Amino acid sequence: MSIFSIGAILVGLSALFGYINHRFFHLPHTIGLVVFALLASLSIIGLDLITPSVQIGQRVSSVLRKIDFNETLMHGMLSFLMFAGALHADFSAIKNSRLTIGVMAVFGTLISTFLIGVSMWFLLGFFELKIPFVWALVFGALISPTDPVAVISLFKTVNVPESLQAKMAGESLFNDGVGVVLFTVVLAIALAGEGHGSEMGSTEVIKLFFTEVAGGAILGLVAGYIGYRAMYGIDESSLEVLITLALVMVTYSLALSLHMSGPIAMVVAGLFIGNSGVKYAMSEKTKDDVLTFWTLIDEILNSVLFLLIGFEVLIIAESIENLWFALLAIPVTLFARTLSVTIPIAILSRWETFTKGAVQVLIWGGLRGGIAVALALSLPDNKYKYPILTITYGVVLFSIIVQGLTVKPLVKWVVS
Repeated sequence: MSIFSIGAILVGLSALFGYINHRFFHLPHTIGLVVFALLASLSIIGLDLITPSVQIGQRVSSVLRKIDFNETLMHGMLSFLMFAGALHADFSAIKNSRLTIGVMAVFGTLISTFLIGVSMWFLLGFFELKIPFVWALVFGALISPTDPVAVISLFKTVNVPESLQAKMAGESLFNDGVGVVLFTVVLAIALAGEGHGSEMGSTEVIKLFFTEVAGGAILGLVAGYIGYRAMYGIDESSLEVLITLALVMVTYSLALSLHMSGPIAMVVAGLFIGNSGVKYAMSEKTKDDVLTFWTLIDEILNSVLFLLIGFEVLIIAESIENLWFALLAIPVTLFARTLSVTIPIAILSRWETFTKGAVQVLIWGGLRGGIAVALALSLPDNKYKYPILTITYGVVLFSIIVQGLTVKPLVKWVVS
């Protein structure tokens, strides 16, 4: 099957499932796609059990395996999704909440990673699925960040106060970049411990962390300014749309080549163009065209991504015996999220005022999504990969479907 044929199937199914959901079920669009793809996957598994000679599941799985989920998301789709999310973010609101966002994105992610790592290491060992402590930390690092794609998509359908929405969007945009860097560092330590990499001392770890984070931020700022200056001197909407597209693709490629954080670079560049660029470098027509273009890109890629998440159960089905461990990981992840929100807010409340119900919404609205699955799929093939992948998938499904469908009534209850 060609890449075009696979793309045609994914876009076609996204449109079909989206239409059925819109006409009859009225679930939020992205959550509806996950649910329908999951039901389709489970139906295929059921048919294989009833008529194993047909081997429908094997055929569909072979197509899915041609789509490298990690490569597709982390080295392709994520650049567009992160830029689009930051482009539409309210920079002034994020700036006003920058202390909260920064503390939660960095220290909240570190707290959550450690708590999940310790808890899962103990619980899995108790139930005789023994994994080394550092690999439990790898799981903690990949599952701790809230997914900006899932969070921003969700809050398009939920009416929350502007200041709270800025905190949610800002945290998810930045802690994703921090989380990916933290995952890279912890995984490097884990592999070094198994003799698959050079030993990393504390100095090397700190240097790698800050090179990725600071380097990505500087690269995004420089790229955003170059794009801004290019658009400032012209008034040609189609060309300016092309400039933003080139900005995303070239900058993200550079970040990957220079071992800097591509997601952070995209967030910084998107915030720069979405605020200074929109205000000072674009006419009204160009502004409408640019924002419309990136809204469409965001919606289309979101649809395909969430559809793929639903279908990934066909890959996970090969190690389904580990899925019940996700039932342990779900409360652990929620507990860690609770502490990673309440501890920073308890400290910051001395200087900042938080919206009524902010803690509850930040905890329950911190969704996990495709990025966690992609990171789990990127793990090297060893005996720890598939248990971690299966547990990750279970947590992500719970987060998207259960938390995603209940956060709206929660907001109405605690904020009003």
